[in-house]
Amino acid sequence: MSKAYASMSREELLSLKEELDKEFQGYKEKGLKLDMSRGKPSIAQLNLSMGMMDVFHSESDLKCEDGTDCRNYGVLDGIPEAKRLLASIAEVNPNNIMIFGNSSLNVMYDTVARAYMFGLLGHTPWCKLDKVKFLCPAPGYDRHFKITETFGFELITIPMHEDGPDMDMVEEYVNNDPAVKGIWCVPKYSNPQGYSYSDEVVRRFAALTPAAEDFRIFWDNAYSVHHLYEDKRDEILEILEECAKAGHPDMVFKFTSTSKISFPGSGVAAIATSDANMADIRKYMVVQTIGHDKLNQLRHVRFFRDRYGVEAQMRRHADILRPKFEMVEQTLEDELGGLEIGTWTKPLGGYFISFDALEGCAKAIVAKAKEAGVVMTGAGATFPYGKDPKDSNIRIAPSYPTVEELAVAAKLFALCVKLVSVEKILESK
Repeated sequence: MSKAYASMSREELLSLKEELDKEFQGYKEKGLKLDMSRGKPSIAQLNLSMGMMDVFHSESDLKCEDGTDCRNYGVLDGIPEAKRLLASIAEVNPNNIMIFGNSSLNVMYDTVARAYMFGLLGHTPWCKLDKVKFLCPAPGYDRHFKITETFGFELITIPMHEDGPDMDMVEEYVNNDPAVKGIWCVPKYSNPQGYSYSDEVVRRFAALTPAAEDFRIFWDNAYSVHHLYEDKRDEILEILEECAKAGHPDMVFKFTSTSKISFPGSGVAAIATSDANMADIRKYMVVQTIGHDKLNQLRHVRFFRDRYGVEAQMRRHADILRPKFEMVEQTLEDELGGLEIGTWTKPLGGYFISFDALEGCAKAIVAKAKEAGVVMTGAGATFPYGKDPKDSNIRIAPSYPTVEELAVAAKLFALCVKLVSVEKILESK
């Protein structure tokens, strides 16, 4: 059993630091260039979708099922078969989904921008209000926070628990403060912790009674089919259905895309929401565009066909990702188990492992790793304004490197955790 660092004497810690420093120098001399900073699919994963490049040729019938020629203008909402496919991924009625372009992040930005410039369902545009507040469950997705920060909203951190955001806090803010206009959510295999919202949490979201009539839940279902294990899967309640049952059908915007199913940046994105919200979006979208890329929509439908085709593809993704996650988790356990200098999540899906170091150590650990050639997500990125109040959370993204590269990167990361932790503990010895 490894000895906890905090229980070691100053002399033991100094001796250990000397050993760790030597090991670290050895890594530096290797001139490594490894990247665990973003949740990018690997080359092997991208290759899974290469058959999509063969779906069309110059003699292909490029009409969709309603007879529309997908080479031409038209079809604002998306072709019918693409609506069915994306609706099956989002677990919603095809009548309540609109197909956009290649990026769900783009759709989220546009959705915030519409509320900011024009208001929602006839309410005052957010740009005309003295203050707009937005709730940010954290650790969370840095790009979500950046959107609302860019619009000048006040970002309020809501702590994340294993079953979802702290709903007591969410209810307190939403139900009592009319300046609170929205909340970011990654409800399934959350970024970065890999947590999934419990039934109780989803129902409490649906039962919110906002002080602001134009409050919206921004429900980013980025990892809805992104399981790592066939026999161990998280499933969550469908939020549109729960909101409708609770008498709040307009309260949620649900986002989805094929970015980590087919090609990131070249997939198909969509928004699912109520009939009233759909009509409101169309009012402005008809001015913005004549329609999105129908050929890409058709290509995706002909490649995947239906939900079963998507699930088969996701099993292939899981076969590539699972050994990487297990490699990192096992390395952390082997190297750090019992030392009491860090904790980490063991997700059943999604793209990240969340690591919590000793308080005040995350920035130094990330800097140390970079010094030896391993790039991590910037410390603090998982919190609003890039400021982690405890300076402890680090997001690990195992997807892009090979298993062999990960073995080295994870061991070096653990070494950096040890070194920085020893230095931190020595400060108080």
